[in-house]
Amino acid sequence: MRIGVLTGGGDCPGLNAVIRAVVRKGISTYGHEFVGFRDGWRGPLEGITRELGIAQVRGILPRGGTILGSSRTNPFKIDGGVEKIKSNLADLGVDALVAIGGEDTLGVASRLTDLGVNVVGVPKTIDNDLGATDYTFGFDTAVNIAMEAIDRLHTTAESHHRTLVVEVMGRHAGWIALHAGLAGGANVILLPERQFDVDQVATYVEKRFQTQYSPIVVVAEGAQPLDGQMVLHNQELDSFGHVRLGGIGQWLAEQLESKTGKEARTVVLGHIQRGGTPTAFDRVLATRFGLHAIDAVHESDFGKMVALRGTDIVRVPLQDATRELKTVPVERYTEAEVFFGS
Repeated sequence: MRIGVLTGGGDCPGLNAVIRAVVRKGISTYGHEFVGFRDGWRGPLEGITRELGIAQVRGILPRGGTILGSSRTNPFKIDGGVEKIKSNLADLGVDALVAIGGEDTLGVASRLTDLGVNVVGVPKTIDNDLGATDYTFGFDTAVNIAMEAIDRLHTTAESHHRTLVVEVMGRHAGWIALHAGLAGGANVILLPERQFDVDQVATYVEKRFQTQYSPIVVVAEGAQPLDGQMVLHNQELDSFGHVRLGGIGQWLAEQLESKTGKEARTVVLGHIQRGGTPTAFDRVLATRFGLHAIDAVHESDFGKMVALRGTDIVRVPLQDATRELKTVPVERYTEAEVFFGS
């Protein structure tokens, strides 16, 4: 078979590990041939390819990002987009696709499967919000990066008796904020799943100052105050209908400074969370996903996504992967609340 590989959506550590595993096993075990599609769905849409063989995947295991490039291209928003993809795949002699991505990329993969394109999906997102898998690769690396930042911020916050508000990624799911906040010893954690009371946060901050330590507040970019809406940089939408979030950290710091009389500063980690070398956990998970994805392609088990269930890699229908987001349950947030303000 001649198999195409693409990576779509936001980049994250571990993408190259998947590509490497798919190609290495696909060639050495099954004798398949591969072509890399550049920049997500733009690749098959416009016929943009690059060579993808064993030589091209050597040495990429520890590299962050993706050697194939990525984009947030949505072929269903482009006139004749699906027909262009089908035509380009036929012209290139591509029999099947391995699509590596999150909710949006796999949503496109699921719809293309229904239209007769042979696709197998691999779940990727630092947000860990795909419902059909216990974990996505990229999440562990993002959490560790955020945790290390929080560790460093404790000392500068205490030196200057400041509140430090750390804004992390998380549009609709607060898994990064929850895990990084717990691991980093944050004093307040604010998630998109539950609107927060600014006055209550200020109370937690004041209580923390009474212990002679300075507070660290971790807030996901999609968190909202009780009476407000998401704080946005602008109202522009991407091709999947998402607004650009950001600004909640700065807004919250200003509110806390006003209410407590204590200096407050904001640290926005932003794309730092996406970059750099993947952790051992993400390298192993991404590699296992790649190995099982090429097995599914070889067996012509299309319309499926590989997923982690416990310690096993299983296959689930693509539509299950994108049916609903996996958000932080109330009981997990309640566990973290024990440490708020202390």
